[in-house]
Amino acid sequence: MLAENKKKQIWDWLADVPDPEIPIVSVVDLGMIRKVNVRNDAVEIEVSPTYSGCPATEVIESSILAKLNDEGLAAVSIRRVLSPPWTTDWISEAGREKLRQYGIAPPVGSASKRELLGKGAVHCPRCGGGQTTVVSEFGSTACKASYKCDECLEPFEYFKCI
Repeated sequence: MLAENKKKQIWDWLADVPDPEIPIVSVVDLGMIRKVNVRNDAVEIEVSPTYSGCPATEVIESSILAKLNDEGLAAVSIRRVLSPPWTTDWISEAGREKLRQYGIAPPVGSASKRELLGKGAVHCPRCGGGQTTVVSEFGSTACKASYKCDECLEPFEYFKCI
């Protein structure tokens, strides 16, 4: 039972580790933490990057180690898990709401091939309007696209389904 309590505490600490590119969401909100393994005093965190070439991966892993070291855990290791690959389906509902409040439209639907072909309307995170236009398939990071709301005329980013 002690190991389960320790795991829960570690998950709570990891929920405070922000994504360096979108600091309003944590690595837990994004679903990047796959598993927390506790064996005696050793802790292994399984992490999936949002995509294999993500430039923030090393920063995220270092931030996880630093957070857990700051909380008094010394024997911490990170295991990068690439299979199955991370998907936007793993973003929590809380994470989606945080993205929306930050001004980024969360992914629409699921990342399944069938759903990607018939992408639904991207709603403006500012006014909620469904009439939006793609400005560029490429936003400030590879995982976002630039949009404009045709109702309130505000630009915003959309977190693409991956």
